[in-house]
Amino acid sequence: MDALKIEELENEEIYTTDDIYALPEGRRAELIDGRIYDMAPPNWTHQKTLNFLSYEINNYIRGNNGTCQVLPAPFAVFLNKDQANYVEPDISVICDADKLDEKGCHGAPDWVIEIVSPSSRRMDYYIKLFKYRSAGVREYWIVDPVKQRVTVHNFEKEDGEEYAFGEEAPVGIFEGLAIKVQ
Repeated sequence: MDALKIEELENEEIYTTDDIYALPEGRRAELIDGRIYDMAPPNWTHQKTLNFLSYEINNYIRGNNGTCQVLPAPFAVFLNKDQANYVEPDISVICDADKLDEKGCHGAPDWVIEIVSPSSRRMDYYIKLFKYRSAGVREYWIVDPVKQRVTVHNFEKEDGEEYAFGEEAPVGIFEGLAIKVQ
C-alpha cells in the first residue's frame, strides 16, 4: 500500500451511533467499524420479497409455539454492543429476548436476511458477510432478485449453499422449515 493510501486511511473520520442518530430526517445509513454507509430506499420487488419472507418465518414460528421475534427493517441492530456498529438488516430473527429493548437488538441476531439491491450488492455479499459471521450471527441469507438466487450461510456448520428461486432453501436454525423464494 502506498504512503498516500495509508495517510488517507489514517485521516478517515471514525463515526459512532450518535452520528447515525444525528443524521437529517429521512437519511438512512448503517455504521460498520466506524464508517457510515448510506442506504438507498427499497424498491417494490425488495419490499414484496421482505413481506413474503417475514410472513413465512412468522407463520412457522407461531405454528411451532416458538418465541423468536421476526423484525423487518427499519430495526436497529447494535451488532457488537459497541458505538461503532449499527446495521438495519432487511430481516432480523432474534431468539434471545434479553437482546431486545425499545432501541433495538444488542448483539447478533440468530438469523439475518439481506435482500440485495443494485446499491447494496458489495455490502451484502462482502462487508456484511464478514461482519455478521464475526459478530456471532448463526445464519445469514442473501436473497438476490436480479440473480434469482438465495445464498445461505450457516455459520454454525461453516458451510454455504446456493438455491435458485423456486427451490426450497432449508433454514438451519429451524428444523423442518424450508422456504421457496419466488
